[in-house]
Amino acid sequence: MLRRKDDFARRYEKFKNDLRGEIVSGTIKPNEFILPENTLSERYQLSRVSVRKVLAELVEEGLIEKISGKGNRVTVPAKGLESKETIKLSWFSTSYEIDIVREIIQQYERSQPFANIDLTIIPESGYVETLTQLIENDDGPDVFMISDSQFREWVDMEKTHLFHPYLSADMHPETDSYPSVFNLFEHEGQAIITPFLFSPVVICYNENLIDPASVHEKQAFANWDTLLETAKMSTIYSEDDERINHYGFCFSSSPHRWPVFMLQNEGTLLSDNEESNRGNANTIESLQFCLDLMYKEHVSPIYSHGSEFLAESLFAKERVAMILSTYYFMNEFRGSSIPWNVRLLPKQKTEGTLLLGGGLALNKKSPRRKLAQSFIDYMVSAEAQTLLKKRGCTIPARKEIAENDKLLNPQIHPRDYNIFKEMMPYAVPLLKLGLSHSEINMMRNELQLMWMNMESPRDACPRIARLIHEQRAAGRYAKTRG
Repeated sequence: MLRRKDDFARRYEKFKNDLRGEIVSGTIKPNEFILPENTLSERYQLSRVSVRKVLAELVEEGLIEKISGKGNRVTVPAKGLESKETIKLSWFSTSYEIDIVREIIQQYERSQPFANIDLTIIPESGYVETLTQLIENDDGPDVFMISDSQFREWVDMEKTHLFHPYLSADMHPETDSYPSVFNLFEHEGQAIITPFLFSPVVICYNENLIDPASVHEKQAFANWDTLLETAKMSTIYSEDDERINHYGFCFSSSPHRWPVFMLQNEGTLLSDNEESNRGNANTIESLQFCLDLMYKEHVSPIYSHGSEFLAESLFAKERVAMILSTYYFMNEFRGSSIPWNVRLLPKQKTEGTLLLGGGLALNKKSPRRKLAQSFIDYMVSAEAQTLLKKRGCTIPARKEIAENDKLLNPQIHPRDYNIFKEMMPYAVPLLKLGLSHSEINMMRNELQLMWMNMESPRDACPRIARLIHEQRAAGRYAKTRG
């Protein structure tokens, strides 16, 4: 008896929330009629009495009016809603887009008579754990920003059931965006989050610290040899030759940077068969190239950590001529007096780069799902995406805005900003490595000895591959035991 009562309450609340959400989100517009009572009764498996009770509440709110002989028509309360619906939105603290998002929210609230946005900034450290706990305790946001890295962490935690899969109908991967951007948020072969922005890994260079002839063409770096030669020419020693005034090149040991060389060299980390053994050898070769940049050629600073800010920090201080970076981190250079620009990455055995991004996730437990969906639709609309493009370097997910040259500002964007279009056909998510979030973190930690030149790539790669195989075997064993 109790279960039947709970089931009725669930269907009743769903009907009420759905219908109200369709009205306040604008899905059903003013002067349009809602579905007939008998249709609503059948759809939600409720009695006509229950349906009429919900409709009476909406009449009292001023959201619908009864038209004799015709049905129930949506209207707008003359004085607005007594209290607007509040959509709870969460964002992580280190995002460069927070101020832009606040502007977008202001635009949304001006255009939306029924809703406002409550933005909460959560520290990036522990962001995923905080959100999952809030959602599981029924206190989570309706919508939240999530990077592709955070999404992989969510998958690792087996918490994707907390998402309500939602892709904005206004953003088709093939026509309105880029399929590879949607691939960033795939789980079990299906994209479940609407992309908001993205960025491939590229080369940024300082025009004051580099020979203009070496970067004249967009495809300036035909291969690793060309990149190395330019880095050598751009590495300048002090007058006493004891110290380096500025380096020619800098990259990070973060898994969001160095694997571009592995991709260009058709490398892989795991070695189960002859083909992947060749890929493993290619990975060893690419890692050796990275080490040689530091320890043999002395064109890149020596470091033993995976900070993604190191290269950008040195670049902003004009202590390095070229860096591996992303459009996301280019926001560090907005308004800078440094004359900087971007170039394509080199090609070795093939072309390759990493693709990073962020999307808008919908809380499965949100009681304002329809309204939350309409807000996500607005965030990827031309209006909101235009503001994102005008104010920052990170690339909007909507193609027509991302590729609109009229929105470029020389105080914000590099001259060859649109070079990303040439990279999209071969830009891939970190998932291309075939590793889970925890395995990528383990790889990051286990490579530290190599980055400190205390272990060779030839020793490090097989050792890490064995650790990954052992971890997977242990996981499979635990599942069978469970």
